[in-house]
Amino acid sequence: MSEIQIGQAKRARRAYSFDDIAIVPSRRTRDPEEVSTVWQIDAYRFDIPVLAAPMDSVMSPETAITLGRFGGLGVLNLEGLWTRYEDPTGLLEEVAGLEGAEATRRMQQIYTEPVKAELITERVRQIRDAGVTVAGSLSPQRTQEFAKTVVDAGVDMFVIRGTTVSAEHVSGQAEPLNLKEFIYELDVPVIVGGCATHQAALHLMRTGAAGVLVGFGGGAAHTTRTVLGVAVPMASAVADVAAARRDYLDESGGRYVHVIADGSIGTSGDLAKAIACGADAVMVGSPFARATDAPGLGFHWGAEAHHGDLPRGQRVQFEQVGTLEQILFGPSHVADGTMNLIGALRRSMATTGYTELKEFQRVEVVTGC
Repeated sequence: MSEIQIGQAKRARRAYSFDDIAIVPSRRTRDPEEVSTVWQIDAYRFDIPVLAAPMDSVMSPETAITLGRFGGLGVLNLEGLWTRYEDPTGLLEEVAGLEGAEATRRMQQIYTEPVKAELITERVRQIRDAGVTVAGSLSPQRTQEFAKTVVDAGVDMFVIRGTTVSAEHVSGQAEPLNLKEFIYELDVPVIVGGCATHQAALHLMRTGAAGVLVGFGGGAAHTTRTVLGVAVPMASAVADVAAARRDYLDESGGRYVHVIADGSIGTSGDLAKAIACGADAVMVGSPFARATDAPGLGFHWGAEAHHGDLPRGQRVQFEQVGTLEQILFGPSHVADGTMNLIGALRRSMATTGYTELKEFQRVEVVTGC
């Protein structure tokens, strides 16, 4: 890819966000009813290629169960309020009522309560007893501490999610998590991320991960670019990691690692563009924060928002537009792509003549739109 000159001492390559690209219709069209949105990772099959981000504002045990029954995968934050408190509903109401800068300070206080292993076990069991696939998330920093508890509780899929996760974390102060050894010893598939480059993704794939998260998480609620100066436009990031998937498929002799876009998925159009750029599925937060049955009560935040030393996120407010079911399947009463995400994906695939998600990854896209 050609580079541009920032100045005499620095060059950069051009990268694209989802807003910079558009999907091109083809010569063939289909009926939306003929389109399949089925997605499978490891032994687990899902009707829709949607994972809910492990954020307290969108995922409680109840909403994880609801999404599972709708054919998606809810990922519960196992370091969140539901594993720190027996009943955090009052705290969720308090967070929704906070104003301005007070929100960050109070959230930092609320999240100082220790994570309790017995609550991890209880929450995982609650979701499992409902008969849906169970997925839980830990940060890389807490993975070694609680991984055995999570697996023993009966989780089906384990997610290691951070702002950015590498396979080669170097520390002179503590023994870092060895992802390759850790994943090898687990009996459940592991999804790990985020990452945003071909090289970083390839290294994560070599650890044995079943899926790789592309992006920095947090989405509309994170301020990583403002605080750290770190960001990669998602269309280019997904395409680069999809290329790593192809290269690793050849390198490993046929092992397919799933690419999951995690960030900047705010509308149904973003969902379609993520798959068009090569994603197998998407992890979403803010669209579900708009649900009337979301635990955040119209507010949205991630783990970065209450970091004790360097918050890199904020609590944001969204208009609640409908139930979780309506946001996924409609009917929609708004024209901005925030409702009926799956109906829109089906129509986008049908308009371009594709009936399977993997085929849709080959659709033509353009820039300058």
